[in-house]
Amino acid sequence: MDTPIETRSAELPLPRSKSAAKSKRKTYVLLLAGWLVLIGVGVTGAKLYTDHVKAQIAQDIASQTQKQLQSVQEDYQKQVAQLKESVSADMTQLQTKVDTLNELLAFVKDSASNKTDNSNQLYTQLGDVKKKLDELKSNLDMLK
Repeated sequence: MDTPIETRSAELPLPRSKSAAKSKRKTYVLLLAGWLVLIGVGVTGAKLYTDHVKAQIAQDIASQTQKQLQSVQEDYQKQVAQLKESVSADMTQLQTKVDTLNELLAFVKDSASNKTDNSNQLYTQLGDVKKKLDELKSNLDMLK
């Protein structure tokens, strides 16, 4: 009996024990829990970062808007000041013309001659005064 003994244990799978199955199951549960924790941390981190970026962008936009509004306000104030100066200069010119007209009217009244040539000059100055008054009215309407 010199026949070799063949062992089948190498060919047959070993029966699994219940403790090995439980151990493998615990490993899968722990891996799943770990992945869920990592995913949760990633989502929370992304949410916090996007909130931070949104707040920073909102702050930057607010400061830029404030600077632009301030610039527009300064430009507006400069334009109003220039318009006031222009109206003041026009009023001074108009006052000069009115004074000249008053002098001319006084002269016409004093001379009271029907043949004077000053009547044409008087009508010309009255027309100029009327034009200036219309311009000033339109400027004042724009200021209101």
